[in-house]
Amino acid sequence: MSDTHGSDSRERGFGTRAVHAGQSFDPTTGAVIPPVHFSTTYAQDGIGGLRQGYEYGRSGNPTRTALETQLAALEGAQHALSFSSGLAAEDALLRAALAPGDEVLLGNDVYGGTYRLLSRVLGGWGVKLRVVDMSDLDAVAAAIAERAPQIVWVETPSNPMLRITDIAGLARLGHDAGALVVVDNTFASPALQQPLALGADVVVHSTTKYLGGHSDVVGGALVLNDDALYEKAKFLQFAVGAVSGPLDAWLTTRGIKTLELRMRRHSESAQRIAEHLSADPRVAAVHYPGLPGHPGHALAASQMSGFGGIVSLELADAAAARRFAESTRLFQLAESLGGVESLMNYPDEMTHASVRGTELAVPERLVRLSVGIESVEDLLADLDAALAGL
Repeated sequence: MSDTHGSDSRERGFGTRAVHAGQSFDPTTGAVIPPVHFSTTYAQDGIGGLRQGYEYGRSGNPTRTALETQLAALEGAQHALSFSSGLAAEDALLRAALAPGDEVLLGNDVYGGTYRLLSRVLGGWGVKLRVVDMSDLDAVAAAIAERAPQIVWVETPSNPMLRITDIAGLARLGHDAGALVVVDNTFASPALQQPLALGADVVVHSTTKYLGGHSDVVGGALVLNDDALYEKAKFLQFAVGAVSGPLDAWLTTRGIKTLELRMRRHSESAQRIAEHLSADPRVAAVHYPGLPGHPGHALAASQMSGFGGIVSLELADAAAARRFAESTRLFQLAESLGGVESLMNYPDEMTHASVRGTELAVPERLVRLSVGIESVEDLLADLDAALAGL
């Protein structure tokens, strides 16, 4: 993957890569922002004479190619693939890497949709699933010793408990067992964490979240270095067809250009809010890796350049959590996360409803905050007003 000047963009700073990778100016007009290519098909110079490899919108699109170049540069990788959603990206990876009878060792605190995909969709095709606390490497080692999985899959920070997993340690354990190590880097984003550099094999993103950053586009991505696995996943991207549309790809690219600045603001405000809530007697617990008392604080500080914009908190009981979630004004009650606006989520009945009653179930008294880029004093006032109503 190369930047606008044809040199190795991984040699440049993150902010430079975010702005310039895959973003060469239009050679016809000199437009600094590359055009959005809406065409579904491409004229051929004779049968099979493709211009730069483009023939049909599902197999390739210049706007999508630009985004994939940008995504690979952000994670310091050779390859990236862009999909219509995070789950579409996960599905392509799992089908590329697994066969019936293979097993995934999954973290016990992951997005409910990932668990649903594995247990209720791929499970019907013979894919097996086990769950373990990935933040406990001894437990992971014991699970692998019991039976070697084909994939070890982790989110760190995890959703929604913000558990931190030692990526380098997990990679060693997985690779010793011959397993593919996959890290969902959605919560941290590549601005704060580089899993491939720590030994992971594949990075997964819901680009809907921090990469897009404006709650206006759904997408997903795979980022990796392995040529053979890339070709398998790329074939599935084409053959199954869950590709990013050109406008979706362009919106994601535009969001990425401010990622570094946004993540800095998200992290600063989330730290302030986590500290504030920790001092409030009405709050039973606060989960945020930037707090010194968080069990993964030291590890997060060593493998991340910031602690991110997600804060989870527990209140006295489920009733209090529901009242709190429905009482804020700036924190809007909604699914998703990672946008410039602050969002409030009640995971038990929203993002993690699909894991209720399983070993991945979320505490009913927990709410999750996606801290936006508004003035932090206004956000604190909003939370205090909601707490006062409990």
